[in-house]
Parts: sequence; structure tokens; C-alpha cells
Amino acid sequence: MSRARPRGRVVVAGLGDTGVLVARRLRAAGLDVVGVSAVPGLVSGQELGLRLARPETWQRHYRLAHGRFRGLDGVRLRHAGLAGLDLTTREVVLDPHDGGGPRERFDLLVVATGVRNGFWRDPTPRSLAEVDDALAAAHRRLREATSVVVVGGGAAAVSSAAQIATALPHLRVDLYHPGERGLPQHHPRVWDDVRTRLERAGVGVHPGHRAMLPDDAALGRLGPATVAWSTGQAAVAADVVLWTVGRVRPNTGWLPADLLDDAGFVRVSPTLAVPGVDGVFAIGDVAATDPLRSSARNRADGLLARNVVAHLQGRPGRAYEPPGRRWGSVLGPMPDGLVVYGPGGRGFRFPAWTVDVPLQDWIVKGGIYGGVRRG
Repeated sequence: MSRARPRGRVVVAGLGDTGVLVARRLRAAGLDVVGVSAVPGLVSGQELGLRLARPETWQRHYRLAHGRFRGLDGVRLRHAGLAGLDLTTREVVLDPHDGGGPRERFDLLVVATGVRNGFWRDPTPRSLAEVDDALAAAHRRLREATSVVVVGGGAAAVSSAAQIATALPHLRVDLYHPGERGLPQHHPRVWDDVRTRLERAGVGVHPGHRAMLPDDAALGRLGPATVAWSTGQAAVAADVVLWTVGRVRPNTGWLPADLLDDAGFVRVSPTLAVPGVDGVFAIGDVAATDPLRSSARNRADGLLARNVVAHLQGRPGRAYEPPGRRWGSVLGPMPDGLVVYGPGGRGFRFPAWTVDVPLQDWIVKGGIYGGVRRG
């Protein structure tokens, strides 16, 4: 005997990479879905280096109006800021920018609001035109510079250094990271290969430099600066300093404090449900699943959608199992193709000709996102 089709209104708060995927799957399951986003389109936090160095290429794949996603057909889209959550009335309180009402009622809520980080992950409500203006201004600063310092040792740092050095060869690009090795959350083999690629691109790699961090405003500014080091080296100045030091802050100021852990991330059980609150789930960088908050990068959207349906049908959900290491692409698409590293640290290269059409257009947009209309 088949199960009854699930019924209920789901509000998905946040329509970034993960939120779009969740909303698409919930709509496909027959639910009434409302998506709330600060921007009327996907503005991905992925591929910072590509965003800065080759903005037109980045825009084609990572800045997409929500109306272009076929999988969001039937999802009611709200362009609004998030101002609060009323668990008594089961309503999300909004700061609307689309002329709609200030509240959205829900039977179930999915929190996918992500994190803020530097100038490239910003929850401020804005139009796509404003996003594009900021994108062009950041690229212009790089193009007019002669020297760039990238501070940090994670994937955002190393990919930014590689992409900038490759696309803008007139620049002197230096990467400073605190440990003896970069990419500490990846298998050691990944750093060995990536460092070779950085040096081949002309990037100066400087290990053992721990920066004295400025205030949050300076961390989020792309421009000239002098970087001092707590590890004793002489200060370094550059026309452009890019701070990629992993100081993320969850976009949870609109949520009650008892839903959050000590760092402000949303507490979740293994099924991605918020403990002690009926019908509230969280996924992505905002969810405290594991130290790497890995549900944003491991296709947990399918598991969450199944668990939401199971909740409505009174069935138990399945547990999310986080990986032990980060894996996947590190540098992003380069002139010789895209290298994807497995959990064991070994890389597989997709030739350059496969990246735009077979990978991005067919597999990502057509398969994972369920189809994207031409812009």
C-alpha cells in the first residue's frame, strides 16, 4: 500500500547553493514551498578565486536569477531579509523587499541561511544589479593593482592565489599561510600537488606566517593594506590584500538563542532536525553537523528532503554521516582543466573542454539543479 502524498507548507530560509537544491526537492515531493532569499537569485559562495579573476565565467555558472531554475517552478519566492522567528504562531518574520507581507506561516521550516565571510558572503538584501556592480568593482581593483597578498591556508585562499596569478599575470601574487602546509582539512597529498601548481603559476608561497588580524570591517575590505605577523616576520604591504582566514559568522541573528550552539550555529540532530523544536531543520554551513559543517558540500539536500517528508508521514528520518576530510575541487577551473581530489588525496583531471558544457551545463545545471533556463 503506497504512502499518502505529504502535505504541508515548508519555508526554506536562504536560497543559496544548498537552499535552492532543498527547495527543488521539496517541491518535487509535492509540498507547498516558500523560498526566502536576500537576493532574487543564486549568488554562490563557491569559487572565490574565479569570481575575482574571471568574473564573466563565474557569473555564467554561479550568479543565476532564481526564475531561471526549472526546479523552482511552483516555489513561491520572497525577496526579503529575515527579521525573526515566532515559534508560537509558526511564522518567519520578514523585512520584505518585494512588496509582500511581513510574515510567512510554515508547517515546517528549513534553515539554510549559510554564513557571512568577507565581502563575498554578505546577507544584506540587494538586487542582482547591485551584486554585479560589486563584482565588477572587485575585479577592477585587481586589474589596476601590481601586487596582491592572499592571507590564509584553506581552499578559498589557495584557489584565489592560483586563479588571480593565472588570469592576471602582470600581478605579483603571494600566499601567506600559518602552518607548514596549506589545506590542513584535506589529505596531505592534496597540498603537495596544489603547492606545485601554485609555484608553476608564479605564486610566492610563504608558510609559517600567522597574521595579526584586523577588525571585521578591514577583513571584509578588498584593497591596499599592510599585514603584520605574530610569528615575527617583517610586515608586508600590497596594493590588494585578500583576507581568507576562515572567520565565518553564521547568519542566525534572526533565530532564538536556544536553537543555537555557543558559536551561533544551528544545533541539529543526526537527521538534521533541530532538537526539541517540532518541524524545524537546518542544513549547510549554518548547521552544526560536524567540525567541518560539511552538509553544504556533500549533497545532504536529498537526505534532508526525505527526512522532511518522513516527518510529515510520522516516520523516522535517516542520519547524516559526515566525511572525515574535505575533498573535491580545490583550485577550480584552470586553463588546463579541473582537478577533483578524492578523500584519499588523489586527483582526477577533467580536460578544460569538458568544464563549461558537459560538467557545468549538463551535469550541474541539468542534473543536480534540474535544469536552468538560458539567461
